[in-house]
Amino acid sequence: MTRLTVFFGSDFLYRFRTDPVAVGAFTVVALFVLAAVFAPLLSGMNPHDPAQLDIMNSEIPPVWQAGGEEAFPLGTDAQGRDMLSAILYGLRISITIGIFAVMVQMALGIVIGLVSGYLGGKVDAFFMRLADIQLAMSTLMLAIVALAIFQATFGAELFADMAIVMLVLVIGIAEWPQYARTIRASVLAERKKEYVDAARVIGLSAPTIMRRHILPNTLSPLLVISTVQVANAIISEAALSFLGLGMPVTKPSLGSLISAGFDYIFSGSWWITTIPAIVLIVLILSINLLGDWLRDVLNPRLYKG
Repeated sequence: MTRLTVFFGSDFLYRFRTDPVAVGAFTVVALFVLAAVFAPLLSGMNPHDPAQLDIMNSEIPPVWQAGGEEAFPLGTDAQGRDMLSAILYGLRISITIGIFAVMVQMALGIVIGLVSGYLGGKVDAFFMRLADIQLAMSTLMLAIVALAIFQATFGAELFADMAIVMLVLVIGIAEWPQYARTIRASVLAERKKEYVDAARVIGLSAPTIMRRHILPNTLSPLLVISTVQVANAIISEAALSFLGLGMPVTKPSLGSLISAGFDYIFSGSWWITTIPAIVLIVLILSINLLGDWLRDVLNPRLYKG
C-alpha cells in the first residue's frame, strides 16, 4: 500500500469528511489562500501602483448600491483604489506575514525547546525563566515598542520598505515560548526512553540524538499550535497596522485597509472599512475553527479502545 492509499483510508480523513464545520473552515481558508496567491490574476488593477490610481474614482460605493459601478464591484477607497483588488493584495500580505512569522516562532521554539529539555539544569532554567518573562508581557506591547523604536531610529521611509520583514521578525520573536514549552515537555518525556539511552551508548552526539531521534517524536502537537498561531500572527499584524506601526498605506494589508477607511465610516463610505474587516473576521474564524478541529482529532485522549 502506498502512503497516499493509507491516507485516503485513514481515520483522520474520514473524520474530516464527516465534519461539516471542518470541511467548511478548510474550504474558506483554501479559497482565501488561493485568492491571495492569484491576486494579480483576479484583481482588476494593482493597488500598489500609483500610476493606476485615479482620484476621480474615489469613494464609489459597491455595485449593489446606488451610484455603484460594475468596474468596482466592492467600491473604491478615498484614493480611488478598487477595493476588491486592494483586499486581494492585502490578503496576500496578511497571510504571508502570518505564515512566515509562525515559521520564525517554530524555528526558535524548536531549537530552544530541544536544547532546554535535553540538557536540563541551568540551561533549562535560564530558557524557561526567559520564556516566563516574555509570556508575562503582551505580544502587542513588545511589538509596539520594537517597531516604534525602529521607526524613530531609522525613519519612516526605511520602515515602509522593510515593513514585512520587521513584522515577521517582531511577531515571530515575540511568540517563540509557545513552541519552546511544548517541545520541551515532549523532550522531557522522550529523553528517558530506551532508544535515547541506546543512541548514547553507541556514541552519538547530543545534537545528533536531538535532531535525528528525539525531534521527530515531538512534532505532532506543532500542527495544532501552528494553525492557531497563524491566526494570532494575522491578528497581531492587523492590530499593528491599524495603529500605524504595520504595513504602510501604499502597500496595505487588511489591517491597513481597515485603518485607512476608519475615518470615512461615519461619512457614508462604510465599505472602505467594513468589507476588509469582514474578510479578516471570516479568515480568522475559519482558521481557528480548523485549529480546534485538529486539536480534537489529534488529542490521544479522544481515542478509545
